[in-house]
Amino acid sequence: MNYYGGKELADGARTVRKNTIQVAEDIPEDKYSYRAAPDTRSVGEILTHIALGTNFQEEVHAKQKLTSMAGLDFPALFQRMAAEEKKPRTKAEIVELLRSNGDHWTAWLEGLSDSFLGESVAMAPGGSPASRTRFDMLLGAKEHEMHHRAQLMLIERILGIVPHLTRQRQARAAEAAAAKK
Repeated sequence: MNYYGGKELADGARTVRKNTIQVAEDIPEDKYSYRAAPDTRSVGEILTHIALGTNFQEEVHAKQKLTSMAGLDFPALFQRMAAEEKKPRTKAEIVELLRSNGDHWTAWLEGLSDSFLGESVAMAPGGSPASRTRFDMLLGAKEHEMHHRAQLMLIERILGIVPHLTRQRQARAAEAAAAKK
C-alpha cells in the first residue's frame, strides 16, 4: 500500500491550484501585463503557463501512455504548447482556464492506481536519471506550479499586494493575540 497515491496527488494539486487562483484573483487585471524584468513572462503569461502546465504530463501519461521518452517529438509538442500559451486572454479567461484545467487534471489524477503510478518511464537518451516513476513525474507538475506561484507572490509584493497566505497568517496571529487578552 502506498501512503500517497492518486487521491493524495489530486488533493495536493487541488490545494495548490486553489491558492494559485487566489493569487490570480488578487492581482488586478491592469497588472497582468507586468513583467518583473525584461525577457520574462508577464503575470498573465505566468498564470496561463501554470494553467496549461499539466498538458505535457497529460500528453505523456494519459494520451500517449509512454513508457519511454525516447522518440517523443519535444520540439513539436513544446511549439504547440507555446502557441496555446501565447493566445491573448482576459483575466477572467485566465482564471477560468486555471479552474477548468485544474479540475480536469485533478479528476484524472484521482483515478490513478498505485500500479500505474509505480510504472517506470525511461527518460530520453542521456537523461539523468535514466528513468523515473510516473508518480515522480506527475508530482513534478505540482512542484512546477508552486515554483511559478512563488514568482507571482514576489510580484505581488513588488506591486504592493500582501499575498493571501500572509494575510491569513496575520489574521490567525491577531486572533490568537486577541484571545490572550
